[in-house]
Amino acid sequence: MTRSTPSRPKASTNPGPKRRPRPATQAGQRPAQASPSPHRDPSADPAHEAAKASLAWAHSARFYTTAALLKQLPASDLPEIAFVGRSNAGKSTAINTLAQQRQLAFASKTPGRTQHINLFHLGPKAAPDQVWTDLPGYGYAAVERTAKLRWQEVMADYLAWRRNLCAVVQMVDCRHGFTDLDKQLLGFVAPRVRNGEVKLLVLLTKADKLNRKEQAESLRAAQAVLAELSTDESDIGLTLFSALNKSGVGDVAGMLNEWALSPEAAEAIAAATALAAAEAEAAAIAAENGDVTADPPPDNMT
Repeated sequence: MTRSTPSRPKASTNPGPKRRPRPATQAGQRPAQASPSPHRDPSADPAHEAAKASLAWAHSARFYTTAALLKQLPASDLPEIAFVGRSNAGKSTAINTLAQQRQLAFASKTPGRTQHINLFHLGPKAAPDQVWTDLPGYGYAAVERTAKLRWQEVMADYLAWRRNLCAVVQMVDCRHGFTDLDKQLLGFVAPRVRNGEVKLLVLLTKADKLNRKEQAESLRAAQAVLAELSTDESDIGLTLFSALNKSGVGDVAGMLNEWALSPEAAEAIAAATALAAAEAEAAAIAAENGDVTADPPPDNMT
């Protein structure tokens, strides 16, 4: 997975090494034996260790809260990553695969039925360092038009105004590419992507359904769409993703981990949040008991 350049987003597939044909041998002649190569321990590879650490971090994801309306979302200073995608694009499955948990994100048997915003914390329980936000799937035909319009407005407002939104991860079925609704959703967050305020990562899901040639065509088509958002300030990524064969999972977990807070920053926010909660609780108890302390007199009155 690569990040975009100002001209157009780049993406690459990793088809893996090709097998070399065995050299031809004459009848009755045995092929030469290859000299033994020293054993390489994959765990000693820094890239392998980094991917392993990122996946362990992603596995820490746990449910935080749910909201039916934007005003019910808690204020937060943690970087928030929004997961969006059409119904049936594999959004919930992608979240569960990244977290290596079977039922972290709810995947309804009836697409379009999940109509709540679900938030998940990541990192240490005492000091979370990131929030994942699972937005409702969009575009399913069986959902009433009124509900579609309501959630379209909710997502538009969330993507345009959520203060601590750090990045958007959009799932696009690689077999169909960007639909009109996918492009419409991109339009909601486009200004913040272009100025670099919000990062964008597009996962071309269900990549296992296509052969290599079809995957390359899907990547090229997606690049053409994303090129319209690319600027000197934008940070746009594009990769093939498969929950079935786990392609792209390690790379995506690594990028999400890069966007998490440092341990020091996370601990500072956790301490400030705990202090604010304690003060609010004390104020509530005082109000309930009728213990209202008068403000101290000004200095010139003492």
